[in-house]
Amino acid sequence: MKPVIFDVDTGIDDALAMAYALSSPELELLGFTTCFGNVPVEEATRNTLAVLEMTGKEIPVYEGADQTFKRGIKPEWARIVHGEDGLGNVLQSTPSNRAASSSAEDFIIEQVKSRPNEITIIAVGPLTNVARAINKAPEIIPLVRDVVIMGGAVNVPGNVTPYGEANIVADPEAADYVFSSGLSVTLVGLDVTMETLLPLSQVDRWRNVDSNIAHFFADMTEHYIGAYESFYPGIGGCALHDPLAVGVVIDPGFVQTEFMKVSVITEGEETGNTVGYKDSEPKIRVCTGVDAPRFLKHFLSRMTEVMSFS
Repeated sequence: MKPVIFDVDTGIDDALAMAYALSSPELELLGFTTCFGNVPVEEATRNTLAVLEMTGKEIPVYEGADQTFKRGIKPEWARIVHGEDGLGNVLQSTPSNRAASSSAEDFIIEQVKSRPNEITIIAVGPLTNVARAINKAPEIIPLVRDVVIMGGAVNVPGNVTPYGEANIVADPEAADYVFSSGLSVTLVGLDVTMETLLPLSQVDRWRNVDSNIAHFFADMTEHYIGAYESFYPGIGGCALHDPLAVGVVIDPGFVQTEFMKVSVITEGEETGNTVGYKDSEPKIRVCTGVDAPRFLKHFLSRMTEVMSFS
């Protein structure tokens, strides 16, 4: 089992990624850390707790950054994509559990120091919590096994601007700080995540399962696919951005990677642009290809297990 800290800004694809991780015996989930992004951090924490409660899993949640790393900005939220509640407007009640008292950055630091060279951080929102942790305790940089990040668009256009992917645009200074820190980083960006399409026909099959969890995920994901249709008419599904980051930790063979230096533009109209250089240092692993059919089959098999949670 790979020990994992899972950093989320829980919207719809985060919830799908959580379900995938929770049903994967390859992963030892040490805790979830939350950040602003798809929703304000307080709502990301609530949504994370709600998904855990629905799946019957008791894993600690640590609330993190409510604003950007350097500028202290609270960005606008992606309500049109993820719904007013961040979960496709299907959240019916407030979870009974609460977040732990420690902060996200302190939890990351404590866990990495207690298990040097073991822990993988999966980060599927803005990179603010990771940036804060290594800024506060730079001695943990060589002790982190890997940071697998859903973010960026190195060789393809962005999704919130012509240049930038949402998680990087939300806090470009944090991303640039993490990429240049010397951390072992694997970047799972739009270069590969846009190739992973969950079809609406599959989501419809979840409705045939006699399970509240199945119906929750079906309704939530249908909302997400509706947002995709508004941006990409006729696409018939949604990209599995955050789940692919989980998949890469479970089985790195899902993707092909290249080593390159990645810098983030932090000013002007290209803010959030992730620019790759093959002849510069420090290098990180950038995913450039994906076996989408094999990944989708694996993801769906694990989601079948989620539907049986009680």
